Amino acid sequence: MELQYIHLTTYSSLLAAAPVMQQLRPHDSLEKLANKMHTQMKSGYRLLAAMQGEQVVALAGYVINEKLAWGKHLYIDDLVTVDSARGKGIGDGLMEACIQIAKEQQCESLHLDSGVQRFNAHRFYLRKRMAIASHHFALTLSHDA
Repeated sequence: MELQYIHLTTYSSLLAAAPVMQQLRPHDSLEKLANKMHTQMKSGYRLLAAMQGEQVVALAGYVINEKLAWGKHLYIDDLVTVDSARGKGIGDGLMEACIQIAKEQQCESLHLDSGVQRFNAHRFYLRKRMAIASHHFALTLSHDA
């Protein structure tokens, strides 16, 4: 069955895609994920789905932004393929679709962060000729009084 790449825009489509996103973010419930994606869409987040028929098999959540360091860029927040579809070129096709979108939007670059423990993802990104350009540092903030 041929893959189709479509942007998900409705809450019901986000809820249908949530089980796929949950593979990347298992700590959130399906409803919480759908709500988060829906809320982030108000700030420019877009969700591209690889579809086999009516089934979501992979997702790429991204934003197009501009920074002093990178210029105009496409930043992939989320990239996930369902376990049963891995190794079939679906993630590769989704990444190529993101690259094409970035080019169409005249972005200077494409970026993403990946958890240090995601070795299979790192091999995939390196095969896509992505460079390890920096270390990302994070500080979790407490909002307790």
